[in-house]
Amino acid sequence: MKNTPFTQIHIALGAKMASFAGFNMPISYTGINEEHLAVRKHAGVFDVSHMGEFLIKGPGALNLIQRVTSNDAAKLSKGKIQYSCITNKEGGIIDDLLVYCMEENQEYMLVVNAGNIKKDWDWITENNTGNVQLTDVSDNICLLAVQGPDATRILQPLCSADILNLKYYHFTKGSFAGVEDVLISATGYTGAGGVEIYFENKPGNANKIWDAIFAADDKIKPVGLGARDTLRLEMGFCLYGNDIDDATSPLEAGLGWITKFTKDFTAREILEKQKQNGVSKKLIGFEMIDKGIARHGYPITNAEGKEIGRVTSGTQSPSLGKAIGMGYVETIYAPIDSEIFIHIRNAQLKAKVVKIPFE
Repeated sequence: MKNTPFTQIHIALGAKMASFAGFNMPISYTGINEEHLAVRKHAGVFDVSHMGEFLIKGPGALNLIQRVTSNDAAKLSKGKIQYSCITNKEGGIIDDLLVYCMEENQEYMLVVNAGNIKKDWDWITENNTGNVQLTDVSDNICLLAVQGPDATRILQPLCSADILNLKYYHFTKGSFAGVEDVLISATGYTGAGGVEIYFENKPGNANKIWDAIFAADDKIKPVGLGARDTLRLEMGFCLYGNDIDDATSPLEAGLGWITKFTKDFTAREILEKQKQNGVSKKLIGFEMIDKGIARHGYPITNAEGKEIGRVTSGTQSPSLGKAIGMGYVETIYAPIDSEIFIHIRNAQLKAKVVKIPFE
């Protein structure tokens, strides 16, 4: 397993550690529910240094990004960020990612999922036709996500840039806790507000920034990947490998809003046909009516017991106090309020399709 620059801090804090995407990562410190609610109500700190970062530079940078991603990166100006996905030749999702515009038409940073770093790199490299310099800086970047309604208020005194007024999906640069050239973005995977902080993996930087954040507020908590998962699920955010993968299309996953047919990209024709003809399955959110918790891989059936899909994510929501989940079902069962059943331990438990984010 790989370590992040914060691994020894997690261990010293007594975190429950486990392998995730090849990294030794904290799953929880004091408990998933407690950490989850800390983020929803105040603020929490996640080590997400396992994520991958690629720099794309040169006169052909934008053309390359346009070719491999589904969203329209031409709309980005310096300081803006875009959620997008990389599609394969069959219309499946190689990865979902963030595109940062560092310099319009010239320089971009792609932030990709840890488990897909090599796959993404190989695909983008294969599609590079020239005039583009690609650099994998994943091992040189530390990344902390400080999430929650009070996050920016806590962090502002540490930062030379104005982050209190930083717009969603925008970023700025400045010094942070005495570390220079830090990138701070109004992004995250929780729906609770806050920022993500990127900085160079130089000796001392990780400890300096971590210690400064926790010294700035006595109620802020370290948060593990367990609560990160329950937080993102409440928002209906997809997790790669669970809710989206190489065999699911953006349109099936409800990501039509990041699939722009105003430009050419891999599998555009396939996805245009899906849009015109409709898809046979859709990703839905559901809440349990009967008592039980749906888990990844559980069958979804109709009232007659016929299998109509599979659960991709499920949990007992700490904020809402009810069991929720996501899964793919045949399109006929996707409308809001449709009755479905989750097959849990030889029982057919009733659930209903609901809007996401969950309420």
